Amino acid sequence: MSVIDTLPPLREVIATHGLSARKSLGQNFLLDLNLTAKIARQAGDLTECDVLEIGPGPGGLTRGLLSEGARHVLSIEKDTRCLPALADVAAAYPGRLTVVEGDALEIDPLAHLTLPIRVAANLPYNIGTELLVRWLTPKEWPPFWQSLTLMFQREVAERIVAQPGSKAYGRLAILSQWRADARIVLQLPPGAFTPPPKVSSSVVHLTALPEPRFPADAAVLSRVVAAGFNQRRKMLRASLKGIAPDIEDRLIAAGIKPTDRAEQIPLEGFCALAREVARA
Repeated sequence: MSVIDTLPPLREVIATHGLSARKSLGQNFLLDLNLTAKIARQAGDLTECDVLEIGPGPGGLTRGLLSEGARHVLSIEKDTRCLPALADVAAAYPGRLTVVEGDALEIDPLAHLTLPIRVAANLPYNIGTELLVRWLTPKEWPPFWQSLTLMFQREVAERIVAQPGSKAYGRLAILSQWRADARIVLQLPPGAFTPPPKVSSSVVHLTALPEPRFPADAAVLSRVVAAGFNQRRKMLRASLKGIAPDIEDRLIAAGIKPTDRAEQIPLEGFCALAREVARA
């Protein structure tokens, strides 16, 4: 019998510690330990890796990551109510779990982890997109992480893997596919969670590329893409007019028609435009 089987069921953990999910923290708890272990397996072989987890809650995915052999897990949790439950998990896996109380947007994980690092998390919905963009747009590349295995609302997951010409195609697709291979690996219905959210969820796995697919400055690319898709119905010569006074000339130099709209432009085109904008 594995250690994970000797810990209390998650429903019992939640009842013992009074862990009702809080909407203000974007919480929806996964209670099926078979499912959390399945999610952990999507992150790959963890035996030689440290793992960063954001928002562990009562510790369902945490237990999955540890039972699947993660070398060490750092769990960052903002909700102090969850800390006693996570302390029980840490006691069951001596020396393999570090729990840090605080805001994941403000904590440096490298202060607690050793390379190589993978990220696996049922991200709180209210900070998930912001964390993903941060992980995809550091100044230096490759990043601190080898892979990201993240749960999002299905709509967000579809935006990450979207292709040009689709309604879901936008900033997240560009930033995700520029520096990583991204694919949806699991779909989860609302009933898998407590309380059930109003939307379905998906697990996305992103593997960092050694180098970006096309050269571009991360900050410039982010700015160009954000401006283009902020007014996606407009022609690029209008939506990007605040980027540079001669934006039409720069669009043409990048091989893009000024009358095109953002959703028509492939990743390579946006990278070429970012290089032209950076020439200023």
